[in-house]
Amino acid sequence: IGTNQVDLPHAARLGIPVFNAPHSNTRSVAELVLAECVMLYRGLGDKNSNCHAGVWTKSAKGSHEVRGKTLGIVGYGHIGSQVSILAEAFGMRVLYHDVVPKLPMGNATRAGSLGELLEQSDIVTLHVPADPSTERMIDAEAIGKMKAGSFLINASRGSVVDIEALVAALDREHILGAAIDVYPREPKSNDEPFESALRGKRNVILTPHIGGSTSEAQHNIGVEVANKLVEYSDQGSTLSAVNFPELSLRRCADEAHRVLHVHHNKPGLLGAINRVLADADCNIQAQHLQTTPEVGYVVLDVAPNYPSDLRERLEGIEHTIRCRFLF
Repeated sequence: IGTNQVDLPHAARLGIPVFNAPHSNTRSVAELVLAECVMLYRGLGDKNSNCHAGVWTKSAKGSHEVRGKTLGIVGYGHIGSQVSILAEAFGMRVLYHDVVPKLPMGNATRAGSLGELLEQSDIVTLHVPADPSTERMIDAEAIGKMKAGSFLINASRGSVVDIEALVAALDREHILGAAIDVYPREPKSNDEPFESALRGKRNVILTPHIGGSTSEAQHNIGVEVANKLVEYSDQGSTLSAVNFPELSLRRCADEAHRVLHVHHNKPGLLGAINRVLADADCNIQAQHLQTTPEVGYVVLDVAPNYPSDLRERLEGIEHTIRCRFLF
């Protein structure tokens, strides 16, 4: 899902669309979150470690069912809404907060604000993107609004949580546990050591960014991205590109050829393209245009009786980034 490792603006300036698979690992992440809800309320991480160390700690003290507890979901997109459905199946009450108005799934209730959600939730789970508005969204002030004795789960992006503030809240037992799958700084490979101030903390589950790391999710991601690349390569469709004008296109008619023209978004470009085609006595059978503030993308289905130098003429238009003929 994440594209933060790609220079998206530079790729767009080169006329390169970037695709991801925002839906393919939804279920895998949601299942991990629900498992962690149960683990935190039962202290299973620490009990597991104790048994491996030969220490027997059979007790019901501090262990609770998740049924009847309030789960606060910050970010009600594909993953957040799937978590909502699974949580209700566990008998949990669901609150959610999103900067974009979203219809609730099932019996979920939209919180009036992030602060309201933090104050009312027994468990807070984060499902927001990494951007300036979410950087350290859960800082000392936000954690201070959380219910005493609550839990925090972050399976979104490492920049969202202020780790030092979380450690301080754990040390004073304002928060009784956390499950963290993403970190501000992560090892670049499995050969590098993992360092975090959260290591060794009681009832803290640390996982190595594996929310979407299931065989099913990886298969779905491969299929989804491959299909998008084929649709772009063979038809010019850019639907769900994250850095590029989005066009959903049907297959070109058999009697036409398809032309893709990517250009800087400047006034008069569409007119210049049409003038070149008119001067070449080339009939346009279909035309599609979409733009971002920086890039324009025109797809034309044209009659096949065009001159052999038509591509060179289109590439010669000022502000052209690239031009491609498909058929």
